[in-house]
Amino acid sequence: MAARWTNGDKTVTPRVLVVEDEPNIRELVCLHLGLEGYACDGVGDGREALKRTEAERFDLLVLDVMIPGIDGLSLCRAVRNGRANRDVPILMLTARRDESDKVVGLESGADDYLTKPFGVRELVARARALLRRPRQTAAAAPGADRDNLPVRIHGIDIDPARRTVNVEGRPVELTDQEFRLLHLLATNPGIVFSREALLTRIWRGDTFVTVRSVDTLVKRLRRRIEAEPAHPAFLLTVWGVGYKFADVEKA
Repeated sequence: MAARWTNGDKTVTPRVLVVEDEPNIRELVCLHLGLEGYACDGVGDGREALKRTEAERFDLLVLDVMIPGIDGLSLCRAVRNGRANRDVPILMLTARRDESDKVVGLESGADDYLTKPFGVRELVARARALLRRPRQTAAAAPGADRDNLPVRIHGIDIDPARRTVNVEGRPVELTDQEFRLLHLLATNPGIVFSREALLTRIWRGDTFVTVRSVDTLVKRLRRRIEAEPAHPAFLLTVWGVGYKFADVEKA
């Protein structure tokens, strides 16, 4: 079934820009995303991609790291510093398998990554997960603060305005850092955050913390919300990279 979004009285087809210099891979990605109902454009050069992202608005970028003109990491940073697509979900494609390379991609502003060679089904699943994430400039009504909207996921109710959390109807007391970590991950289910990214988001520039502080905070939060903290169902570890919240399964 074709993917469609409703925006008021209009039905909108999600737009995807695939930036990949290998024609066969670019065409394969566009083919299968097109079969999902997405309007997919492909370019093979970083400079051309930058022009497109500065002039047009997209709902997802699929971005290879090694592209001519401007490399994928630099393009990712440029998009994040721009205006039209600064909040667009970005799926990075990389031929490198080192975890450090993946972390660099995430730290450059990517939301998720796939290592080549990748399976088409996994690509489509990652794209779906990223497209389900509300965008700050498009999803919220004018004047509304998306960060204050209540969230319900996997039986967990989070109310940012009241600063309350209930797990299966049971109230749970959280510290400010625990609450912000839970809210960040729960509003981005399936999206991997590196420890460095969580440090920036949760500690807000505090120089007296390390990435180990993230691990400690996650352990504390698991003890609050998980039935079995040693075998978490919600706050999941992505080994060598960071953490994510369990994705929402499609019916």
